[in-house]
Amino acid sequence: MMKQIRIRKGKERSLQRFHPWVFSGAVARKDKGLQDGDIVEVTDQEGRFLAMGHYADSSIMVRVFSFEPVTPNDDFWRGKVQRALDYRHTIGLPDSRTTMFRLVNGEGDGLPGLIIDLYGDQAVVQCHSLGMYQLRDTFARILHELLPDLRCVYNKSNQTLNNACGLDEPDCILWGEMDEEVIAMENGVPYKIDIVGGQKTGFFLDQRDSRAMVEQYARGKRVLNMFCYSGGFSSYALRGGATHVDSVDISRGAIELTRQNVHLLGPEYEQRHNACCEDVFAFLEQRKQPYDLIVLDPPAFAKHLKVKEQGIKGYRTINRKAMQLLKPGGLLFTFSCSQAISLEDFKTILFSAAALEHKNIRVVHQMQQAPDHPVNIYHPEGTYLKGLLLAIGH
Repeated sequence: MMKQIRIRKGKERSLQRFHPWVFSGAVARKDKGLQDGDIVEVTDQEGRFLAMGHYADSSIMVRVFSFEPVTPNDDFWRGKVQRALDYRHTIGLPDSRTTMFRLVNGEGDGLPGLIIDLYGDQAVVQCHSLGMYQLRDTFARILHELLPDLRCVYNKSNQTLNNACGLDEPDCILWGEMDEEVIAMENGVPYKIDIVGGQKTGFFLDQRDSRAMVEQYARGKRVLNMFCYSGGFSSYALRGGATHVDSVDISRGAIELTRQNVHLLGPEYEQRHNACCEDVFAFLEQRKQPYDLIVLDPPAFAKHLKVKEQGIKGYRTINRKAMQLLKPGGLLFTFSCSQAISLEDFKTILFSAAALEHKNIRVVHQMQQAPDHPVNIYHPEGTYLKGLLLAIGH
């Protein structure tokens, strides 16, 4: 018999509204012997079924994968992945110009704690819960069955599991053989993907639409790409006709990857590109020559509420520096991926930065993660990426 968790009276409303998380404070009683990763039934005070999910002894005690009684066997998980794949086909992925995208986006695909990204014929599985990690081989088999051209399934869960539950398991190939060099396309732009040593699963796939927008506005402009990582925005800006692009990141590995990706575009693009390995704040302090377009896509400055105020100061400071370096009429693509910073928080930060710099600012576009990173409407926390395109007034 499946173990159960009973929640406090009144706390069932969240689940009745299909929110996929059960917080520890909502739990009245749990069966003895529960271990992290166990599948549990969640019931109300009268013992009536509410949901099923993976248990963890943490603030998020249950991550719900079904609001109906189900048998969580291979067929169940295969159906979930198949529906995720069907949705990607609905939005036109993959196609001849885009061979890398997110196949499974956690709660957005009804699989909380699981990320699956595809880079051509290479799949990367990243687990954010022990429950999903225990199913890693199952998902590898399912991917092999559903994707006939697949050559490799790689597990890259070490860092995320360490953060989630303290488990230190090495990353490894789950099935197949990894290509020595992984090259994938996004809107016809080629990228070398460092799956094993790179950030996230190898690339920031959530910014695909924002990169395309940079290309749209880059023609004839001098561009600065801060926190460039592997040069995602830089390649688009160059292809869009930027006269010059400076790519800045403190990581030598990131700068080398950026150079390689610009090289993939062609020698004519390399002539208009400069990659600089330097601290972004130091670069902004020293640089005097203004830019027409700046991309500011920093790492999360506030991953948790405890450091929210510190994060707000960081975002305000760096956006002020960027505004100082923009020509009148210039464009600022600015982003926050901090879950503790809401869209309204981010707008307030930018309002404050603009006021302190005495800048007249227009909001041109509002951006979020690409549609292969769907958000469950009952789980607003899934909208983590906030972006604004700002026009700096004359």
